[in-house]
Amino acid sequence: MQTVELLPDVTTERTVRDVWRRLSDAGLPSQATHRHPTNRPHLTLATADTLVPEVRVRLKDALAVLPVPLRLDGTVRFASRTPVLAWTVRPDEALLHLHEAVWRTLRDAPACGRLNPIHAPGRWKPHITLARGRDVACPDTPLFSAAPGEPDDVLTGQWAWARTYDSVVRSATPLGPCS
Repeated sequence: MQTVELLPDVTTERTVRDVWRRLSDAGLPSQATHRHPTNRPHLTLATADTLVPEVRVRLKDALAVLPVPLRLDGTVRFASRTPVLAWTVRPDEALLHLHEAVWRTLRDAPACGRLNPIHAPGRWKPHITLARGRDVACPDTPLFSAAPGEPDDVLTGQWAWARTYDSVVRSATPLGPCS
């Protein structure tokens, strides 16, 4: 499987990693314990069986709009075989248009194979994963304290870069702009 992912700006990434560390320090499940070098805060836009070279070129064109605004707003728990605690991404028009362009690029390229329908426009639940595991739960206290006068667990920044991730060989490749 190949993913198309957005990566946050450096400040946002540092903040998310700090939340990961605080969860881990509290003895809770956390992405901080996932030590693979490709593990970093990201937003998955779509997944496909494969990304052929001509599709990668079209994806780079779609991703040329980066950076786009980023807003993380509250936490959510996804119940599944492996429950997930995540920071909710509140998409604006720019992110929704980018997501649609990426989805359409993959959908219109039969060589990509099957797309995961959970990323389809209208079904997509944008988020940054904070933790995975049976014991994950939405915390009673904020994970991130904002500046005075701002709501807790709300963070703004930019989606600055894009990459693909290949789950078979466990490698990431920049898509653009360079990360």
